[in-house]
Amino acid sequence: MNTLFKKVIFASAMFFALPCTISLAAETIKKPIEVLNSASIQANEADFQHHYVKVDGQRIHYVTIGSGEPILLIPGWPQTWYTWRYVMTELAANGYMAIAVDPPGTGYSDRPNSGYDTGTVATTMYNMMKQLGYTQYAVVGHDIGMWIGYAMASDYPSTINKIALVEAVIPGLAPAPSIFVKPEENIFLWHFMFNQVQDLPEMLTAGKEREYLNFIFDNWSYRRDRVAAQTYIDSYSSPGGLRAGFAYYRAIPQTILQNQQRAEKQLTMPVLAIGADHATRDAPQLTLQGRAINLKGVILNECGHFVTEECPEQLMVELLPFLNK
Repeated sequence: MNTLFKKVIFASAMFFALPCTISLAAETIKKPIEVLNSASIQANEADFQHHYVKVDGQRIHYVTIGSGEPILLIPGWPQTWYTWRYVMTELAANGYMAIAVDPPGTGYSDRPNSGYDTGTVATTMYNMMKQLGYTQYAVVGHDIGMWIGYAMASDYPSTINKIALVEAVIPGLAPAPSIFVKPEENIFLWHFMFNQVQDLPEMLTAGKEREYLNFIFDNWSYRRDRVAAQTYIDSYSSPGGLRAGFAYYRAIPQTILQNQQRAEKQLTMPVLAIGADHATRDAPQLTLQGRAINLKGVILNECGHFVTEECPEQLMVELLPFLNK
């Protein structure tokens, strides 16, 4: 059960902590449970500044707080910039400019009909930051944001000085999962095939967006009460919301081809791979082994897939020292 295949049978966005004892890679550090006693971070939404910018002909929404070195925060599916609110608050308090973006197709950004492969989205994010005047910055990506972040770091290595990749594995780097798995494993796999089918997902989820998304939040989180599910349900229930979300999955074959080429060279900047004990565990680190020269992996305790909301205190214990180096 220690092979990469068995640990990443869930090829992206979120996945299952296998019901067995896993020997962690030597560089993976599991944080002591005491950090869970930290006081909850309080985010004041009045402190956030909302902005819009036209990038490659499409409107992109991003939110900022703080001043100092820029950190680009890229959310995953099915969430929006809002998932970063606690992380943004702590980054600003520690002297950083936090920039949380709604990638194309999500939140308040435009929802184009095409261009959801990670190469195209990474270029859009790079061009956005360039338009804002940032030529050097760190990136933190969660879930599909991890796919986009990896593409940015590989395609624009002179721009990204550090990158933290959180709670996913990357298509084209991790082995493809089998379709014949146990039901308890399939709970984290079924959506990869479903979301890629043309037309059917839109038809079956129309008017059922709440039920569809709540099923995901219920089954992929450990601290369910901390996830702002209704915010994301409202966003993805708006016209084109789920269609654009599905488009990231429908672009997976194209993303895989791109990543197979990216894997021919290693990332040269420091890379922090973060998993959670009730989700991907050490799969993010294992996915990136051999793909980054300077790689560190950590696992967060008592936490599910949505780490930015379920356990932001623990996340910042790892993230701030990494960024401060």
